Amino acid sequence: MVTVKGKPDPQTGFVVDLKKLSTMIRVQVVDKLDHKNLNVDVDFMRDKLASCENLAIEIWKILEQHLPTVTSYGKLHCVKLYETPRNYVEYFGEE
Repeated sequence: MVTVKGKPDPQTGFVVDLKKLSTMIRVQVVDKLDHKNLNVDVDFMRDKLASCENLAIEIWKILEQHLPTVTSYGKLHCVKLYETPRNYVEYFGEE
């Protein structure tokens, strides 16, 4: 799950176009991770321990880099990565 925060664009009323955000997440993250061996097939996880925490941090870095392509009014707030329905990691960036 990805959370974006900010003030809405005065013309559209949106912080971010959710369709554009969804497409960006699919292309930049999901397509690169889906049915892949994190230790072998995923370039941004190479030489890193494949933990949920490290994966959430790497996803944050990718989304933060590409978010300006889908919004001028929002910024990344949280990446929430579920391991199981009751176990998850939330990453809010570096303070």
